[in-house]
Amino acid sequence: MRVPLSWLREYVDLPATETGRDVQARLIRAGLEVETVEQLGAGLKGPLVVGQVLTIEELEGFRKPIRFCTVDVGTANGTGEPQEIVCGARNFAVGDKVVVVLPGAVLPGDFAIAARKTYGRVSHGMICSSDELGMGDDGSGGIIVLPPEYEVGTDAVELLELVDEVLDIAVTPDRGYCLSLRGVARETATAYGLPLRDPALLDVPAPNAFGHPVRVADPHGCDRFTARTVVGVDPEAHSPIWIKRRLQKAGMRPVSLAVDITNYVMLELGQPLHAYDRSRIRGAIGVRRAEPGEKFTTLDGVERVLDAEDLVITDDRGPIGLAGVMGGANTEIADAVRDPETGEVRGTTEIVVEAAHFDPVTVARTARRHKLSSEASRRFERGVDPQAAAAAAQRTVDLLVLLAGGTAEAGVTEISTPDGPRGIVIRADHPDRVAGVAYGRETVVRRLQEIGCDVIGQDELTVTVPSWRPDLTDPNDLAEEVIRLEGYENLPSTLPQPPSGRGLTERQRLHRRVGRALAGAGYVEALNYPFIGEQHLDQLDLPADDPARRMVRLVNPLSDEEPALRTTLLPGLLGALRRNDGRGSHDLALFETGLVFHPGERPGVAVRLPVDRRPTHEEIAALDAALPVQPRHVAVVLAGAREQAGWWGKGRPADWADAVEAARTVAREAGAELVVRRGRYGPWHPGRCAELAVVADGEEQHIGYAGELHPRVVKALHLPARTCAMELDLDAVEKAGAGALQAPRISTFPVATQDVALVVAHDVPAAEVEAALREGAGELLESLRLFDVFTGEQLGGGRKSLAYALRFRAADRTLTVEEASAARDAAVALATERTGAVLRGA
Repeated sequence: MRVPLSWLREYVDLPATETGRDVQARLIRAGLEVETVEQLGAGLKGPLVVGQVLTIEELEGFRKPIRFCTVDVGTANGTGEPQEIVCGARNFAVGDKVVVVLPGAVLPGDFAIAARKTYGRVSHGMICSSDELGMGDDGSGGIIVLPPEYEVGTDAVELLELVDEVLDIAVTPDRGYCLSLRGVARETATAYGLPLRDPALLDVPAPNAFGHPVRVADPHGCDRFTARTVVGVDPEAHSPIWIKRRLQKAGMRPVSLAVDITNYVMLELGQPLHAYDRSRIRGAIGVRRAEPGEKFTTLDGVERVLDAEDLVITDDRGPIGLAGVMGGANTEIADAVRDPETGEVRGTTEIVVEAAHFDPVTVARTARRHKLSSEASRRFERGVDPQAAAAAAQRTVDLLVLLAGGTAEAGVTEISTPDGPRGIVIRADHPDRVAGVAYGRETVVRRLQEIGCDVIGQDELTVTVPSWRPDLTDPNDLAEEVIRLEGYENLPSTLPQPPSGRGLTERQRLHRRVGRALAGAGYVEALNYPFIGEQHLDQLDLPADDPARRMVRLVNPLSDEEPALRTTLLPGLLGALRRNDGRGSHDLALFETGLVFHPGERPGVAVRLPVDRRPTHEEIAALDAALPVQPRHVAVVLAGAREQAGWWGKGRPADWADAVEAARTVAREAGAELVVRRGRYGPWHPGRCAELAVVADGEEQHIGYAGELHPRVVKALHLPARTCAMELDLDAVEKAGAGALQAPRISTFPVATQDVALVVAHDVPAAEVEAALREGAGELLESLRLFDVFTGEQLGGGRKSLAYALRFRAADRTLTVEEASAARDAAVALATERTGAVLRGA
């Protein structure tokens, strides 16, 4: 919201010495986000005056049209003689009043004006456009042509209000009332302790039966609708300069008088309005939900297919407006057109003004559904004062009568759904207890009254909330108002004292250990949004009945393409890998630990917990029962080189074994026994996919997969070739782990190393051979490592050789050769029995 300081002063008598920076500081202390203060006209120096074009001579022989003009500027040039000026614009004629800057002046941007020879003539100054004066877009696309009533020689700096300060406020969703001068003025008056001249305090005639007929079929979507009619409007009337300038300073482009007035009143009071050409309305105005598939063309000329949830304004023909978003092209105010033969002016002469209050959620969803955010929808979805509709309609009618020569009809239509004032009961010391500061009852009552509340009571206060504050719903909201107005900077800084003996849970410790371990292994953490859509699971090649397709869907998603909570971490991680690869980082190793979400077997309905007391155990249990199952997963993705080439060696690309090793790293941090076997699932290559499991209570539990992604998935996601990935259930790994890690015992006795090479069938997993060797070797085995895999003609077709290094050590003695050999032979024997292995060379 852009707020010109000159406009703000109309409602609050700020001290003359107060600058925009001073007001900014006060409003920031009151809790508003005033981002910048723009200095309009900074560096501007006159003379800048109103002039009248006397003659225009077209200069020939140049690449573009050039005109040599004489302009009457009165005595501003010191001589009273016409000013000679060269100009290339063509949107003005002889007799027009224009803005002239004379030699010696300085325009914004430190652009000094002097007499200079150009196009064979001497130009003594410039005829100015709005851009050259830093005014913004005025819709003319050229030279400023002023109304004829302004006298020649008038100071244009003051006339056009070129020098001003504009506060740019980032209005948060809970403070929609500050999307108006009325709301910002209220906050300013409170911050300075000054009275407010409320622009909404107008004399409004009582509703009667003579106004334009209105029918509201959906009182929930539209609980208030006011219609007023102005007739005899001059279609050639133009917006005065003061309205145009205020709209420009507020960041809006002037369009036409009727539209400018509705925009002006919206900025002033915060109530969006719409003006209809009554001659183009057929019958009564209605408010209803759209028919599915119904079509409607908005003011921007786009035909839109409506949804059944859209709220529309209608007449007897059908929709004439998207309620709270944008009007229709079939009832817009027509521009004045003069018949060249008869001289008759055709245009809108009868205007119906709409001031209504629409449901914020309905407007927000319609605007998002049609990707049609407007100034009106921004206000409605943040909450508009329903009591301001009648005042806004009256203000619009007054301006149309004043500026367009119209006459207000006596008929006043007002349809409203009865709605009593909202009351909140709060203890007088509640803000004290929330802030830890003794404000006292008098301060609490005074601050609540300053924001427009009615307060009665002593120790227990009954607070009636003003209609323009829909965000105030419970005692803590009122406490926040008291605290912010008293000053957040005055709150004491007190560190909480946690009870002794509490720290991180074992789950949190494991989460941190896993992150550190993966980071130490060369992975970079990438945090992603927890939202996905069906298309992500399609790209991962998951079958239609896969459990991952049972998702928790959001009622109000941030994006229609990602309406559900994730059931896997891979879409987010693979998206991050694709973006980084596209930006030139081709050697990538990313990881993420985070929650995934699965709907429960019997999903419940979440209850809203109270804020004025501690929830009961039953309320917390009911809320927990309604939540989805949320296990924590860990995932990695790899692409490009895993080891860089250099003087130290050739390097190597990342492959499926690196993804499996990442899973082993996670299992080691949890102290869990990881089982790796050949697997086949969804996005992974069927021949390079490992199924991961852990042993818990003597039973294996599946936890995830690792390996190289399927080429079809790589192509669908536009990933680098041979991309690898791993994902597993970190909570399941924790449950299977040994709990707190134990420091290893270091033996002082020497190690005995034995190597074995076993020949097995090609389809026998190395993990099965390793498991048999470990079990057979017994307690003396300290470690086992696969250091070579060999295939060749010597072994025969369909066979492979696995070479293992076995390290034996005893904690209390030096092992003899016989003991180490016996342990090795036992290991080989069990591997032979279980996998059909044959000792190579035997």
